[in-house]
Amino acid sequence: MNDLPPPIDSRHSFAAAVCWGFKTAIGQNARRIYCTDADFANWPLEDAALQQQLGIWLRRPQRRLTLLALNFDEVPRRQPRFARWRRCFVHAIDSWQAPPEAKLQLPTLLVSDGAVCVHLVDALQWRGGAVLGSQQAHAWRDQIDAVLQRSEPAFAANTSGL
Repeated sequence: MNDLPPPIDSRHSFAAAVCWGFKTAIGQNARRIYCTDADFANWPLEDAALQQQLGIWLRRPQRRLTLLALNFDEVPRRQPRFARWRRCFVHAIDSWQAPPEAKLQLPTLLVSDGAVCVHLVDALQWRGGAVLGSQQAHAWRDQIDAVLQRSEPAFAANTSGL
């Protein structure tokens, strides 16, 4: 396993950094992983290897994946395999919709309850960084928690049509 965080300088390297973030957090025995984005449209959630890795992790006791977005409208359209896959793990995946006024507080970010951080700073130029830093991770978790307190559950696993 490559322990060095990958640089983020392209769409492809962002996907690699997200996969690195999940793999590293799981390898560090994280109990909780937070992911935030406006809509998760550009995340590598369709990756079968990532889904397998997350599935093994989510089957372990007390593991939670928290997704926080402004909306999840793009996920079923652009990531249909992930949308179907997550139905099996609805007990361990929390999906939250941030209020519209939180747009500026909602980075493209993966952070664990340990020290893993993957942050896309500029989505137009695909610039960002991945680091192992417990202080930085703690600061991000505090910011996410502040937004989660004003958010509502979203992205239901099953929709009921009437």
